[in-house]
Amino acid sequence: MEPNRINTRRVNTRLGAAIAILCAPLAPSGALACATCGCSVSTDAAMGLSSDSGWRLSLQYDFIDQSQLRSNGDAISEPQVANINNGGGSQEVEHQTINRYTTLGLSYSLNSDWNFRALVPYVDRSHTTFGESNNPLSQSDVSGSTLSGLGDIRLISSYQGFLPTHNLGVQFGIKLPTGAYGGGPTATGGTVGRDFTNFSSGPSAGTPVDTSLQPGTGSTDLILGGYYYQPVSQDFDAFITGQFQSAVMEKLDQTGADYRPGNSENISFGVRYEADPSIVPQVQINLTHKSADQGFLADTTDTAGIVAYLSPGVTVRALQHVYLYGFVQVPIYSKLSGYQLFPRWTATVGASYSF
Repeated sequence: MEPNRINTRRVNTRLGAAIAILCAPLAPSGALACATCGCSVSTDAAMGLSSDSGWRLSLQYDFIDQSQLRSNGDAISEPQVANINNGGGSQEVEHQTINRYTTLGLSYSLNSDWNFRALVPYVDRSHTTFGESNNPLSQSDVSGSTLSGLGDIRLISSYQGFLPTHNLGVQFGIKLPTGAYGGGPTATGGTVGRDFTNFSSGPSAGTPVDTSLQPGTGSTDLILGGYYYQPVSQDFDAFITGQFQSAVMEKLDQTGADYRPGNSENISFGVRYEADPSIVPQVQINLTHKSADQGFLADTTDTAGIVAYLSPGVTVRALQHVYLYGFVQVPIYSKLSGYQLFPRWTATVGASYSF
C-alpha cells in the first residue's frame, strides 16, 4: 500500500485523531524508587498518527508495583536481602514502591504540521524501606510513607511537516518543576525544598522521604524527540520513536543541598495490525537508559541502568471520536547499577476524545 493511501485511511477513519504526534508518551517522567524502571509505553504510537487539526483530550492511568529488588540483571532473594549489609555495610534496602499515575493531556493541532500539548500528572505513591539497618533485617525495621499530589507538568511542541504523508516528525518541549520536591538531610542536617513528604511510620517516621521519590524533581528539563511511522503491508504499520530528557536548571542547586535527576533516553518500536480500524492489536519493544542522579541529596549508586520491556496492547474505538487503549509491560532485560526495586509487570490504560 502506498504511503499516501495509508495516511488517507487514517484521516478518514480518525483512528489516530485522539493523538496528534508520536513520541510524547503520557507516562509521567517523575522520579521512581528504581529510577530506571517505569512505564515507557509509547501511548501515542498506540493511538496511531493523525494529521487532523483541532483539540484532543486524554486521560491515562499507569500502575507500577516495584516489589522485586534487583542488582545488575539478577533478582535478590529474601535471605539475600536480609543480609545485604553483612560485614558492616550501610546500603539502604528498599522494600516496595507502588506508583499510581493519572495524567491529563490536552493538545491542539493548529494544522497538519504543528501540535502543542500539555501533560499534567497526578502522583499517588506508597513506599516502604528497611533503610540503613543492621543485619539481619526484619519487618520492625521497615519505614513507610504515602504521598500524593501534582507532579511535574510537561509542555510539548511537535512538528511533522517534513513529508507529504506526515509520518516523520520531531518534538521539543520542557518539563516544569510544578511538583513538590526536596527533602534531606542536607550537609548541615536540615531540609530543603517545597512541600516534600516525610515518612509516616517506622524508625524513619518524621524524616523526609528520598528526594528521588517526591512527586517532582525540582528541575526544569529539556525534552527532544522524534518518530517515524511506515506501512509495511496492507494491514501492518511499523513505527519507531525516541525521546531524550535532560535537566537544564535545578532549584536544588546549593552545595550540600543539591539534586539533579539523571538524563534519560527512551526508544520504542513495534507494529500495529489495522485490518479492522475499530480494534487495533499491537506490540511494542520499549528501551530505557538512565544515567545516575547527581548531587548531595541524590542516590548516585542506585539510579542508573538499562531496561527493556515487551508491551502488548490494544486500541479500541468506543465511539466516533472516543478511543480506549490498554497495555501490559513485561520486563525482558535489565542491567541496573547498585540495588533497585523492579516491577514484575506494569499496566497502562487510557482514553482520548477529539473535538
